[in-house]
Amino acid sequence: ASFTYVTAQITATGSIAQKALSTPAFPVSFEFGCWTGLITILLCSMLGGMRSVTWSQVAQYIVLIIAYLIPIFWISWKYNYGIFPHIMLGDEVTRLAALEQQYGLTKHTKDVLDAAKIPSDSLGNATSLKYIVSGHSTVPAGHEIAWRYISLALCMMIGTASLPHILMRYFTTPTVTSARRSVGWSLFFIGLLYLSAPMLATVSKISLMDPNVPTAIIGKKIADVTQIEWVKNWLAVGQVKIVDFNNDGILQLSEWFMNEDVVVLATPEIAGLPYVISGLVAAGGLAAAMSTADGLILAMANAISHDIYYKMIDPKASVKQRLIVARVLLVVLGSGAAIMASFKLTGILGAVAWAFDFAMSGLFFPLVLGVWWKRATRSGAIAGMLCGLIAGTAYLVWVGVPNKDITFFMGA
Repeated sequence: ASFTYVTAQITATGSIAQKALSTPAFPVSFEFGCWTGLITILLCSMLGGMRSVTWSQVAQYIVLIIAYLIPIFWISWKYNYGIFPHIMLGDEVTRLAALEQQYGLTKHTKDVLDAAKIPSDSLGNATSLKYIVSGHSTVPAGHEIAWRYISLALCMMIGTASLPHILMRYFTTPTVTSARRSVGWSLFFIGLLYLSAPMLATVSKISLMDPNVPTAIIGKKIADVTQIEWVKNWLAVGQVKIVDFNNDGILQLSEWFMNEDVVVLATPEIAGLPYVISGLVAAGGLAAAMSTADGLILAMANAISHDIYYKMIDPKASVKQRLIVARVLLVVLGSGAAIMASFKLTGILGAVAWAFDFAMSGLFFPLVLGVWWKRATRSGAIAGMLCGLIAGTAYLVWVGVPNKDITFFMGA
């Protein structure tokens, strides 16, 4: 679970580094961005221990939450979406659904998408570059769609409660009372961030689609849209694509494709905010990825060096030897995650979902039973983790992983 999660974070740093470091004369590949991000993450992890990583994550969260909330409130104030945009989310989703009906969303077949060089799955759904909407006005009714959302919510909640790098944080508190208090504050700050994500995505889509705002591009001439500065920048790095399927020269809703991983980075530019806000959002995204990756890599390295190397391989190892092993593991695990991120098996959201799937299926039940069931044993916990991991992996295989071109190192 932790390895899959850190792969998602390195994928995020790769996208941000590609955007930040690319110039017209020297375009930077996604793979180069991943390895650059890994070096930065390792510098934060290797120069200190748990305490330094904890305090660095505090600073990174401050940058992150400021970078996340400023665009939301700024856009909401600029286009009269409400003083408290989080409360008005329902109204804005209804507004988005009305815009979808106005423009019409025509999902093309797999053959049409493949001919336009838009990666798609067997059902004709675009994969890396996607439609900016998913049919809010035509959500099917019935128990199946309700169960999908309920199961997703359960998976995310249970997976969060099982992630090792989060649980390790509470070991740094001096007393049981302070540990419980830290759980409450953690939920508050995590909730503040997660509840903002849907609003940010919604205002970003409305900024692209609403004809009443000056930033809208849907329904405009494609020749004019391609001359917009932010559109040109994202087209240049392959994160945006325009395909005039009906050759009318007008950008339709189903002719604009965008990588979902860069929506947050592009939102300030889409909404016409000052460029400094774009830089702030990029810094916030980098802080989010780095803070999470720091904790994940440190948790994995410490667990392997202590539980496997020290407990099973060399019980007489000195503190210095164990520290060296932990530092080597940081590099090995980080490099492995960077290589996996370069494969582009899925996007950031997909990799995060995989991590929560593994955490829920493999870790949650042994953790709960180990605390509350007196008959729980080490063998039972290991068996439960293995069975859960097999079940989670089987589910992912059943869902399917799209075929991808594999690139190992900096585009090679």
